[in-house]
Amino acid sequence: MNRITRRFQDLRRAGRKALIPYITAGDPRPELTVPMLRALVDAGADILELGVPFSDPMADGPVIQKACERALAQGMSLRKVLELVGEFRQSDAETPLVLMGYLNPIERMGHAAFAAAAREAGVDGVLTVDLPPEEAAETVELLDKAGIAPIFLLAPTSSDQRIQHTARLARGYLYYVSLKGVTGSAALNVAEVAAKLEAIRARTELPVGVGFGIKDPPTAAAIAEVADAVVVGSTLVAKMAELADEPERMRREVAALLGAMRRAMDQVGAPAAVAD
Repeated sequence: MNRITRRFQDLRRAGRKALIPYITAGDPRPELTVPMLRALVDAGADILELGVPFSDPMADGPVIQKACERALAQGMSLRKVLELVGEFRQSDAETPLVLMGYLNPIERMGHAAFAAAAREAGVDGVLTVDLPPEEAAETVELLDKAGIAPIFLLAPTSSDQRIQHTARLARGYLYYVSLKGVTGSAALNVAEVAAKLEAIRARTELPVGVGFGIKDPPTAAAIAEVADAVVVGSTLVAKMAELADEPERMRREVAALLGAMRRAMDQVGAPAAVAD
């Protein structure tokens, strides 16, 4: 069983929601990525999203765009990201890890070669932002054979038909982009998110995570009341950039922010633990 599926099953039994932090691999420096991933797990992360730096991250706002620029300036590549995953796996064989990025680096490596290398490194899921489900059948087949979950985005504008088609291809969880815009965008309307999640759940039994616009513990707690997972990225990446020259303080403060979100999520009225 894929680690993502197992983790969501465990959380469901415990009546808890998943906390999924995102950081960009290689930012602010490659040697800081694995220690930060470990710190995030210690702070309460259930699943990790690791961004693959790309020169044109069109779905990302200024914070993650700059993180990609810093990482690329440090010589990061898809192969080096997979090396970091392998390093992380030397000390953590349990925490699910998802690569999040764009299609171009995968195409350059070759889809089959990427699927094999990702499996070898210990990747559990792949979210390719600019790969629409209508064009994803071949990639999904390769990932399925490698035991890796293909994860897809849904948006406020996704039609019922698109939700159904996307859910048929997806594994692990669906990522609902809660705002119209790029990562790091502003106001989040929880009532609108809840209504859209109801429409999504009518068409799939996959867990649904919500990202974009989650900046602090109260927002994380509000989303945890309606979603299966809370995805937080830009606010963590911004804190890392702010403290890039103080690695120990950076890990400590980023972990503290994530830990505060974890505690806030655990205090909301989550459903009671469920037995299989």
